[in-house]
Amino acid sequence: MSPITDVEGRRVSLTNLDKVLYAETATTKGEVLHYCTTVAGPLLAQLRDRPLSFLRYPDGPEGQRFFTKNVPPGTPSWVKTCEVPHTTSGPTRQVLLQDLPSLVWAANLVVELHTPQWKCQDPGIADRLVLDLDPGAPATIVECCTAAQWLHDRMTADGLEVHAKTSGSKGLHLVVPIEPVPSERATAYARALAAEAAAALPDLVVDKMTKALRPGKIFLDFSQNAAAKTTAVAYTLRARPTPTVSTPVTWDEIAGCTEPRQLAFLFDEIAPRLAEHGDLLAPLLDPDRARPLPRKKSRGAPAAPDRPRSSRGWA
Repeated sequence: MSPITDVEGRRVSLTNLDKVLYAETATTKGEVLHYCTTVAGPLLAQLRDRPLSFLRYPDGPEGQRFFTKNVPPGTPSWVKTCEVPHTTSGPTRQVLLQDLPSLVWAANLVVELHTPQWKCQDPGIADRLVLDLDPGAPATIVECCTAAQWLHDRMTADGLEVHAKTSGSKGLHLVVPIEPVPSERATAYARALAAEAAAALPDLVVDKMTKALRPGKIFLDFSQNAAAKTTAVAYTLRARPTPTVSTPVTWDEIAGCTEPRQLAFLFDEIAPRLAEHGDLLAPLLDPDRARPLPRKKSRGAPAAPDRPRSSRGWA
C-alpha cells in the first residue's frame, strides 16, 4: 500500500518515495516532495488563483513526459478547480493549488507547474507581463543577462517595475506587475518591445522564432502573454537532467553574471536563497506595485487599444 500522510487535516497518498527521478544527482521523489514543502509559502503565493497546466514526468526527465491542462483523473474532491474558456470544445476545468495539501498532492504526480498571466476570476485579463529570453547556442544565460539589462532600463523608462527569474532551463524570464488589461493588449506591448530590442541590439536579440535566425542570439519570446499561453512558475522544479529550479534573481546577480553556472540553481540551493533574500518576487503580489502599460511605444509603435476580451486566441 502507498503511505498516507496527513497534511493540514487532508489525507494525501504518497507513492514511490525512494524512486530516483534525477539520475545525475540521484535525487529521489521523496526529496522532491520535501523540496516542495520547504518552498510552499512563496510557491503557493505565486500560484494562488492561477489555473494550472502540468508537465508531468513520473519516471524522471528522461522518461515519458506529457503536458495537460485538464484536471487529472483521481484528483481529490478537496483540490479546488476553476472553469476556463476554450474555443474549440467549450469550457474546461483546471486545477488551482491554493493550499499545502493540494501542493503535496500535485508534487506526488511529479510535475512542472505552469500558469497564465491572469487569474481565474478574470480569464484573459492579464495582471502580469512576461518576457522569455531564450538563448540559441552557443549563446547562454550570460547573453540573456545583457539583453535583460537593456529591457530592464527600457521598461523602467515606461514606468514599469521589472523582476527577473531564471527559467530553470537555459534562459531568463522577466516578469512585470501591470494594471489589469486584456491579454491582447499585454501581448501587443511585449511584441513591440521585442521588435524594438531586436532593432537596438541586432547582434544579440531576435524577435522571430525562425530557427535559422537563432544560433548565437537571444530569442525574445513575447507570445507567453497570450491568454492561452503559460509560463513555468517561480520555484517550480524543471524536467531537466538535474533538479534545477526557476529561481528569482537580483539585478546585481544579472549584472555580475559571467558564466552560466552562476545562475543555475538546484533545488537544495533555494531554501538558503530564501533565507538570504526572501521572496524576490513578493512585489508581484502587491497590487500597489502594478503600473499601467503605456499607450504607445517609443518610435511610434502603437499599443493595442483596450477593449473587451474576445474568445479568439484561446487554445
